[in-house]
Amino acid sequence: MFVLEPVDEETLSKPQEKILDPGGAILFVKSTEHGIVGACALKKTSEGVFELTKMGVLETARGLKAGEFLLAAVLERAKSMKIETLFLLTNSKCEAAIHLYEKLGFHHSSEIMQAYGASYERCDVAMHYRG
Repeated sequence: MFVLEPVDEETLSKPQEKILDPGGAILFVKSTEHGIVGACALKKTSEGVFELTKMGVLETARGLKAGEFLLAAVLERAKSMKIETLFLLTNSKCEAAIHLYEKLGFHHSSEIMQAYGASYERCDVAMHYRG
């Protein structure tokens, strides 16, 4: 859907260093029929501030509610961590994902866009989790 940007390549090539070691988490969703079909990460950006990032579900698993299950699990994990601010950055092309984010408690935020939106060239949607 998008060209990998340098920040994507850095995070995806070094998940231990960029996500896990600083205190983040990576969750996967598995389908009995298809195996691992999706992943999502909580990436610490500063003390108490985390980005929900790298969420994706295989096309073959769409319609199985795998994305909703995964996002709900990530939000549960976030509640167990010391997270004061949880945000995400995406693109308006991701209409189904944006709808899911809204459904599970994310709200559009100009403050998040101003603070973090420049992290990705493709970013034109920024959201903050309010629960």
